[in-house]
Amino acid sequence: MENRDNRENSSYKSGFVTLIGRPNVGKSTLMNHLIGQKIAITSSKPQTTRNRIRTVLTTDEGQIVFVDTPGIHKAKNKLGNYMVNAAENTLDEVDVILWLVEPSTFIGAGERHIIEELKKVRTPVILVINKTDTVKKDEILVFIDAYRKAFDFMEIVPVSALKGDNTDELIKCIFKYLPYGPAFFDEDTITDQPMRQIVSELIREKALRLLEEEVPHGIAVNVESMKEEGKVCHIEANIICEKDSHKGIIIGKGGQMLKKIGTAARQEIEQMLEMKVNLSLFVKVRKDWRDSDNLLRNFGYNPRDISNDV
Repeated sequence: MENRDNRENSSYKSGFVTLIGRPNVGKSTLMNHLIGQKIAITSSKPQTTRNRIRTVLTTDEGQIVFVDTPGIHKAKNKLGNYMVNAAENTLDEVDVILWLVEPSTFIGAGERHIIEELKKVRTPVILVINKTDTVKKDEILVFIDAYRKAFDFMEIVPVSALKGDNTDELIKCIFKYLPYGPAFFDEDTITDQPMRQIVSELIREKALRLLEEEVPHGIAVNVESMKEEGKVCHIEANIICEKDSHKGIIIGKGGQMLKKIGTAARQEIEQMLEMKVNLSLFVKVRKDWRDSDNLLRNFGYNPRDISNDV
């Protein structure tokens, strides 16, 4: 992470905070809510986030740089290995760890694995029990007690990322454990993600949502070109899939599914860019791309982060 040698002696705090947890616990939803803007894509499917995404929250008290990570899960291919390593490798590099869990007293094998990883680091850990809007309030204390016995957390904070319940308290807890120092980014910075990366992820999100379970994880999106001409941004992007049969599903009868994906993505990209967008989508088959170092690199995943010993 960035060098802190130029830290000023003041009351201002700044630091890096990673969000970890099993797939589909709401990490991206929480991060988007905390910074007040959508950067990370969300869907009901697990393993939606594939890269470490950094977003920035700047307040009068200080600056928090959130690192949203892929869900920690049992990897089945090189892409899976990349995703797990991207999550676990952040634990030693940050100032605070937010571990998101769902409201439950059951601490399964996946949670136990995360606890063992947390025991290896000295970073302060805040347990965030998410989705509290789905349970009765008097049950939350039972969930807190179950997890308190499993690990020595600095704080345990129940929240609803979807509704924003208790997220102000979570911000206060984070600042308690951040070091003093100047901001890393300008106060108007929201993310360090390149715009092309954000656009490709928005397109992938719409595809995931509209395709439902038919083409689960075997797609990527590569933005070939992105040019502004006057008040219009022209974007060409490829949706990459692994099978010819998947290509037909993504395109749909008479091209209707591809048109739906393009329309949904274009509308959101226009809101983000605050200008008209001309979006052209194409579908290409790249068999077994999730196990190809070259293709993973082309689609924005760093093969140096991929390990077969996960």
